[in-house]
Amino acid sequence: MTIAISVKNLGKRYQIGAAESKFRYNMLRDVIMDTVYAPVRIAKAMVGKSERRSNQNFVWALDDVSFDLEEGKVLGIVGRNGAGKSTLLKILSRVTEPTTGTVTVRGRVGSLLEVGTGFHPELTGRENIYMNGAILGMKRAEIDSKFDEMVEFSEVSQFIDTPVKRYSSGMYLRLAFAVAAHLEPEILVVDEVLAVGDAEFQRKCLGKMNDVAQQGRTVLFVSHNMSAILRLTQEAIVLKKGRLIKRAPTAEAVDFYLSSGQAESGQRVWEADDVPAASEPFRPVAIRIKDRSGKVVDTIRSTEPLTVEWEYQVNAPITGLRVGMYLSTMRGEYVFTAFDTDDAQQYEQFGSRQPGRYISRCEIPADFFNEGRYSLGVNASSFGVKRYFMDENALSFNVDISGAPGMQWAEVRQGPVRPRLHWKIEKMD
Repeated sequence: MTIAISVKNLGKRYQIGAAESKFRYNMLRDVIMDTVYAPVRIAKAMVGKSERRSNQNFVWALDDVSFDLEEGKVLGIVGRNGAGKSTLLKILSRVTEPTTGTVTVRGRVGSLLEVGTGFHPELTGRENIYMNGAILGMKRAEIDSKFDEMVEFSEVSQFIDTPVKRYSSGMYLRLAFAVAAHLEPEILVVDEVLAVGDAEFQRKCLGKMNDVAQQGRTVLFVSHNMSAILRLTQEAIVLKKGRLIKRAPTAEAVDFYLSSGQAESGQRVWEADDVPAASEPFRPVAIRIKDRSGKVVDTIRSTEPLTVEWEYQVNAPITGLRVGMYLSTMRGEYVFTAFDTDDAQQYEQFGSRQPGRYISRCEIPADFFNEGRYSLGVNASSFGVKRYFMDENALSFNVDISGAPGMQWAEVRQGPVRPRLHWKIEKMD
């Protein structure tokens, strides 16, 4: 079978502290000069490859990544924040150039990466659709035949002749998704952008992605939604700190990713290099699962309550800080989300947190969980202002259902919860 994408010994190095502007767009002469000097920059970077470990002013977002993807296959890419997923897609989409290695792509590439990629802010939605189609090598008649369908899908028909710089981020991404999915490039590259709009639009996006996958087009799909990865992809690769550590059928790769890097002792302690500098002034210390006696445990009985305990340091005053958790199954289906300031009294007392060491605790009641292993993600943010820290898979734990309701029948109960509900039987005659 024909190889659509071939990646060989790919590496990408960034200078620490050298931030790139998301919304920068240059004059034509700038683009030409950048293209002319690109080989020189790559050659210089390759000369310095042997110094990668000793030079502390650089970080390798990708390090010696190699894989081939056959034409018509759908490949999922999973990994934690900072694993190199987005960097890989940017290189494949020719948004950025690699430092080392080679990428061979056979076919037109349509990319849906982040806000600011692919659209020109001064052009209208209509003009951007035709510009993107032209870039993909499509004729005007081809774009015309898809235009109405794209606009209807994006739900921005009222603003299609408005410059996209005036769009909200949701409108921008909805139109970008519609264009990328409907212009039918041979290769579609999609980053974590399906969570735009309301739940109905998200379902539309996933449905369209499924249609694209079934049409025999080559797709690379990055998402933290494991259900979407499992539904849409046949195979997946796992990235960790810039390196490819696993390639397998999707179910196997997802299970490997969700179980790797998680603490299995009932406790996760964050080391200094696990916490990005952008988290300041918030710094996570540890998260623990405790039984009713206060002991740190990896396995809890479903008939007993458990306590989630999150310890952290605040190094400067933070207004509106809330810390919380995302509890999910090992396949990524959410069970619930909760924050320490959901309670009005806690919000009044700790809505503004002064410097110091804190512990936020919550109790999950007995007779709640069904049997299985569960994943605990954490989040610290000021709502609508800034997210300080997030770890989607900080900790996992087991639930043992010995003594749970209904044990007189040896049947498997469906779903992640197994509540002990109050029933009353009444004889009517």
